[in-house]
Amino acid sequence: MGTLNRMYVNGEWIGAGGGAEFEVRDPATGQVVGSVPDGGAAETRLALDAASAAFPLWSAVPAKERGPILQRIGAGMESRRDDIARLIVQENGKPFEEAKKEVSFALGYFAWFAEESRRLGGQWVPSPMPGKRLWVFHQPVGPVAAITPWNFPSTMVTRKIAPALAAGCPVVLKPASATPLTALALAEVCHEAGLPAGVFNVVTSKRSSVVAEEILADARIRKIGFTGSTEVGKWIMERAAKQLKRLSFELGGNAPFIVFDDADLEAAVEGAVAIKFLRVGGQSCICANRIYVQQGIAGRFIPAFTEAVKKLVVAPGFEPGAQVGPLINAAARESVHALVEDAVRRGARVAAGGLPLTQGPLARGYFYAPTVLLDVTDDMRVCQEEIFGPVAPVATFASEDEVVRRANDTSFGLAAYFYTRDMARLVRVSERLEYGLVGANDAAGYTHEIPFGGFKESGLGREGGHDGLEEYMEVKSVVVNLG
Repeated sequence: MGTLNRMYVNGEWIGAGGGAEFEVRDPATGQVVGSVPDGGAAETRLALDAASAAFPLWSAVPAKERGPILQRIGAGMESRRDDIARLIVQENGKPFEEAKKEVSFALGYFAWFAEESRRLGGQWVPSPMPGKRLWVFHQPVGPVAAITPWNFPSTMVTRKIAPALAAGCPVVLKPASATPLTALALAEVCHEAGLPAGVFNVVTSKRSSVVAEEILADARIRKIGFTGSTEVGKWIMERAAKQLKRLSFELGGNAPFIVFDDADLEAAVEGAVAIKFLRVGGQSCICANRIYVQQGIAGRFIPAFTEAVKKLVVAPGFEPGAQVGPLINAAARESVHALVEDAVRRGARVAAGGLPLTQGPLARGYFYAPTVLLDVTDDMRVCQEEIFGPVAPVATFASEDEVVRRANDTSFGLAAYFYTRDMARLVRVSERLEYGLVGANDAAGYTHEIPFGGFKESGLGREGGHDGLEEYMEVKSVVVNLG
């Protein structure tokens, strides 16, 4: 991996005009782990030109032939799993074992979409007129752009580029400025797998708005896939409307985690700890943001959950046994602590954590203690806003109707979780929760085979599953007059 200090455009490794670069720092230590080009408008236009030039050729390649290239990309990621995982730890901070799992999951998108693209058939529709025939088939939408966040530096990239490439759409990727090294490593893998020049391009930049404006202004880019905040998603949507670009967004979340009286206590505690703390230390859109516990089980669940949280190991990602790494930067840690302080001022009680960790080996990074807040109310900021950190506000509830109402009382609708052994309740609550992903007695998240996306202000469109491929296709109807 010797080309990670260059952008990847049209099959070549290039720098930015004037040699502009920016540093990538380890959030666990503050040390510089690399420098990459600080691309701007000119470099973005080069990438857009390359993707547009590659589209006629790549879209004409049969899915049966595109598939093996995608399979080779997945295999290349597998062979370099540990190396890519080390990059993730260095620029993102998550524990090494978690990073390895991320890479293993990320590469699975290439296998899934390589196979799924061959199943995207059309229709021969029975005609109401004897002299005409009706065909319906799919064609790639065109060159696309992908803008990805820092919390899952490999998964967020592959979940976008794999279906695009499988559909026949070249991609221009703008990775998060905090984590560009992983994206460049994936570009190396794609290059070595034989992906033609211009089909995948990576523009690194700290000037995100400059790159985005070029993408939005270019009529050749027919779709944008974005994962990030709801506010930025709305900004992109406003500007994309001028050309009616197709959009798919995974935006903010405010996931409820509901524990009913009849839940399997051990499974519920384990699930709550995992989905709240063990995914980038809570810096995930699908992490549990609010925990609701029914009154009859609260006396057992809350102490067990709190004790489990206290046992979590906070450490730099390469430390053996590390479970929770640092937050991505100082601003993120300050934001998380402000939510905790606001809740305490308004009556919440700290049962665990509640403070930045600044002693010993943690002093140089942006660590925060895994935190449990009790006696929270729904009007507190910590329940209204996306926490994006290792803080778990816990509240109690009396009835199913009450908790469903409270869970749905948010502008977000990305993910929700609940635990119950009542099968009738499992069906009812699954149907009533206004979320794109619902985990019923499960807190592992989504898989490659199912579509993932949000309701309300949590997003547009779907990624993954068969739906994820159709997001990159246009549907064409043909009427044939036989004369």
